[in-house]
Amino acid sequence: MKKYICPACQYIYDPAVGDPDGGIAPGTAFEDLPADWCCPVCGLSKADFEELS
Repeated sequence: MKKYICPACQYIYDPAVGDPDGGIAPGTAFEDLPADWCCPVCGLSKADFEELS
């Protein structure tokens, strides 16, 4: 699964880890995150994240 980065604070969403504090289980693909999910560090919208290459 692909990782995504927050361009504002450089937080990396890693599907293998998920977002436990946000209720997102490990193994959850970025595409499967709720539309209203946001960066747990700075609050930027999911739509603003960029795919890591």
